[in-house]
Amino acid sequence: MKIRHNEENSTSGLHNTMTAGTNVAGDITTDTDFRLDGHVTGDITCKGKIVVGPKASVTGNITADNAEIQGQIKGNLTITEKLVLKASAVIEGDITTRTLEIEPNARLNGTCVMGNHQATN
Repeated sequence: MKIRHNEENSTSGLHNTMTAGTNVAGDITTDTDFRLDGHVTGDITCKGKIVVGPKASVTGNITADNAEIQGQIKGNLTITEKLVLKASAVIEGDITTRTLEIEPNARLNGTCVMGNHQATN
């Protein structure tokens, strides 16, 4: 698996990167920010910000503090703070988040629950 630690553009100073061409079948848990450009079949838990790149895909649930989605997700998203859906994002699942930002042309097929309550997925 191609996962690297980088010390740039994150609040904690570290983040993981899974590069394009990498496929993972299984769950991923990280205590730092995570950039995904590959494909994951399984759940992802990130105690920071997750960025799903434009050619990346996840078949499984994502739980994170913050998220920016550019690729495809088939599963539920539980985001504690802010979720950003970029124009290329395709979500097939339910969203629970405090704050949601959606660019034109992003697609969501599911329900969305927002507010200051604790996420419950």
